[in-house]
Amino acid sequence: MRSIRHWLTGAVGAIALLAGAAPPALAAGGPAVDAGDTAFILVSAALVFLMTPGLALFYGGMVRRKNVLSILMQCFVIMGLVSVQWVLLGYTLAFGPDLGHVIGGLDWLGMNGVGQAPNADYAGTIPAAAFAMFQLMFAIITAALIIGAFAERMNFAAFVLFTLLWTTLVYDPLAHWVWGVGGWLRELGALDFAGGTVVHISSGVAGLVAALVLGKRLSLQREPVIPHNLPFTVLGAGLLWFGWFGFNAGSALAANGLAATAFLTTNTAAGAAALSWALAEWLHHGKPTVLGVVSGAVAGLVVITPAAGFVGPLSAVLMGLLVAPVCYWAVAWLKARLGYDDSLDAFGIHGVGGTVGALLTGVFADTAVNPAGFDGLLFGNPHQLLVQAEAVVAAWVFSAVLTFIILKAVGLLTPLRASEDDEEVGLDLSQHGEVAYQYADFAGEAHSA
Repeated sequence: MRSIRHWLTGAVGAIALLAGAAPPALAAGGPAVDAGDTAFILVSAALVFLMTPGLALFYGGMVRRKNVLSILMQCFVIMGLVSVQWVLLGYTLAFGPDLGHVIGGLDWLGMNGVGQAPNADYAGTIPAAAFAMFQLMFAIITAALIIGAFAERMNFAAFVLFTLLWTTLVYDPLAHWVWGVGGWLRELGALDFAGGTVVHISSGVAGLVAALVLGKRLSLQREPVIPHNLPFTVLGAGLLWFGWFGFNAGSALAANGLAATAFLTTNTAAGAAALSWALAEWLHHGKPTVLGVVSGAVAGLVVITPAAGFVGPLSAVLMGLLVAPVCYWAVAWLKARLGYDDSLDAFGIHGVGGTVGALLTGVFADTAVNPAGFDGLLFGNPHQLLVQAEAVVAAWVFSAVLTFIILKAVGLLTPLRASEDDEEVGLDLSQHGEVAYQYADFAGEAHSA
């Protein structure tokens, strides 16, 4: 009966919105809005939003020039598609009143009842609408991260349908498991401050499955695929690093000391990992590269995401130093050994880095930093590492199985891959009828509109 009531309440609210009625306010007498916290979260949400255009540049610089617009297009379409999906359905599935510890109810369908008053269950000093917008930006960047694994070969129609279904069926339930009041991983005691499990493991594993289902790019059999514009990639990495401060510090959901700690640990882990990756590359190949440094920085940002508000700066240094060689190994050795085509290393950095980060959170978490968390292995609580491992396995299995099913279902409706001719010409021209550059480069490659 409670489930039916949630459905009816949500449906009535959606009809009222469509009819132009004002959404009902949250219960009177609740917590008051704090202007400072609200301003901080709005700015943090804007910083996280900026990460997706930053990702577009980061990924766009690493593909060949004939596919750069397709990357930019996919990122911007995700920004629009997920924004609408979140308002209509996604937010209530992720954060609505709990149903069976696995999904949110439809009480907030169409953002019904999500307004200017705070929601004490999630963020008691900021408007519920501000919290919803902040969380929307996480849903956007998560879907965008996946495209790095199947870059240069996915049919655009299949991409749109896959993104909509994946966000609804994978991201929204997983967000509820970990962050939603009543979610089973939250009840289990799993720690994920800003999305190591929800964002990075889910997207990285989904990217790996997509790469396996779609198969390798045709060009890999004939020639090396070289980034066409590394300055784009460096600029994108800088925007990601910048936006990540909103991503992690904003997850404190208030302008307070915990936000400052998360800001500090975020920057520290990124710096340590950038140096560690450069050193690993230097030892392995004899030269450090700029692509390696920015890849290391992103790996550091990934690894600290679940731990940012639970660990101190020295732990952040260790986490950054540890994650870079592991991700480097996944990118430089594991991918070649197993033979999958993770085009831009979405799995190698986000899937692997997110897994390492979630597990290390169970090692370095310290209640002296955040009393709302739990101590980790190094602070006398080995059980937390086991809990983190359970959450990692759950996220891996859930994302992998659902992603495979979604891809197969989409493949029944439209081809998953662009045709061989379209892939040879490039997705910019074949899928979108546009080209990024009108002049030949030094290698003699030229396109014209």
